[in-house]
Amino acid sequence: MSGAYAFWKTAHIISAAIIFGTGLGIAFYCWFGYRNALRTGEIAALRATLRLTVIADACFTAPAVVFQAASGVVLMKLLGWPLVSSWSLAVWSLFVATGACWLPVVALQERLRREAVRAASVAALPARFHRSFRWWFALGMPAFAAVIVIYYLMIAKPLGVA
Repeated sequence: MSGAYAFWKTAHIISAAIIFGTGLGIAFYCWFGYRNALRTGEIAALRATLRLTVIADACFTAPAVVFQAASGVVLMKLLGWPLVSSWSLAVWSLFVATGACWLPVVALQERLRREAVRAASVAALPARFHRSFRWWFALGMPAFAAVIVIYYLMIAKPLGVA
């Protein structure tokens, strides 16, 4: 194993772990922050939860996603794998599908944050806030499932690389 390959593979695995970890962490933190705010009526806690959710996605998830794509291409080139194969098409399709769910989630998080800032109380949150939150959760589920399948494809390589 060359030094370049070891470096890129390690960095690729770390970025995948960041995507998985921040995805799970943000979902947990935001979901329970929302549920707690509904239970307690603490709008300040909801505002803080949503603000930190937006920051975490911007600081951790977004850079890791960009790096994941770049490092994936570098690794395929270092290994001499074709950029177009049944395996790579499956991985890239899931990667794009994940992004198609995640990008609206990021926009929804920012919308939720802004609406929480404007609301005088949890009870004053508009119906669209709760609808948006349900969409946030619904879009997160297939994105997270796709990331798990990508992990499987990376480890097992069931479709081969040729």
